[in-house]
Amino acid sequence: MMLADAGAEVIRIDRIGSAPEPRDYTLRGRKSVALNLKGPGAIDVALRLIKDADGLIEGFRPGVIERLGLGPDTCLAANPRLVYGRMTGWGQDGPLSRSAGHDLNYIALTGALWATGEAERPPAFAMNLLGDFGGGGMYLAFGMLAAILRAQAMGQGDVVDAAICDGTNSLMTFIQARRAMGLWQDARSANYLDGGTPWYSVYECADGQWISIAAIEPQFWTCLLELLQLGEVGDRSDRSTWDATRAQLRDTFLGHPRAHWDALLAGTDACYAPVLSPAEAASHPHMAARAAFLTDGKDQPAAAPRFQSASTNTPTPPRPPGADTRALLVQTGLSHTEIDRLISCGVIAAASTQDETA
Repeated sequence: MMLADAGAEVIRIDRIGSAPEPRDYTLRGRKSVALNLKGPGAIDVALRLIKDADGLIEGFRPGVIERLGLGPDTCLAANPRLVYGRMTGWGQDGPLSRSAGHDLNYIALTGALWATGEAERPPAFAMNLLGDFGGGGMYLAFGMLAAILRAQAMGQGDVVDAAICDGTNSLMTFIQARRAMGLWQDARSANYLDGGTPWYSVYECADGQWISIAAIEPQFWTCLLELLQLGEVGDRSDRSTWDATRAQLRDTFLGHPRAHWDALLAGTDACYAPVLSPAEAASHPHMAARAAFLTDGKDQPAAAPRFQSASTNTPTPPRPPGADTRALLVQTGLSHTEIDRLISCGVIAAASTQDETA
């Protein structure tokens, strides 16, 4: 999705008979070729598409794509400039490489899960954003672009081994650095950036809604206290005062609904933001002003990041499987007669002409 949003022509090889949900925004911006990779001649068809591509991404367990006949050696022989991206949870080697797993398992192994959440409570996790999308997909996209730049400069492709546990471990570099400097405790809610301090935390309001306060720097903390008209509070350098300060803030914020704190604190240097639900996010004035969501009647996030000169693509909905099969294979040099033969053999599938040109 990120590569397509940024302007890449992305061709997705779909299974014949698959049916993506039209509102699965993560599948936006692709063209589709429907192909049975186990059918006779299917690998040759796939290699026709690969031979002129800048990159290929596969997400099978280690060894599976090799057994299908489209491993890195085969693809790089067909296209020496190809960047071959491999997305897995555990990586291409190591004792867990062939084991099943999911986001929660991968972030657990890196220490990220253990360190997240409130003290005296089970570890917490932010859906599957940290592993699958942060440590996984975004690191793969970065690796693909870095390797494509190298391939353009040197004429030589590469294989990108993007493991979710590796990417998440890389995201932990700041925390590990703080630990090495003696500035981070191995305890939940005991540190400056994990909710351990009263000035970097979330608070409930009178209406049951929540707000976030992140007044780390002294000048921002002073701004917050002045706006709240709070007098003496504990010395921030004295941990023994933190509980009392937190209680003072908790009682203050419980005194009014979230709208009151929005009116008082939003847009100031108090480092404040309301804790919005996904349903509320699209209508927030800041998000609306930046057109953070597409105006298609649904809450579809817009492309990110933004560029001053280049423009990101307006995402197109997921294509029906095989919607572009014929057009793309014609571009590779296959004749309509050969394409019809492959369709009749069940090796490829093509959507209707109407779908292909939609």
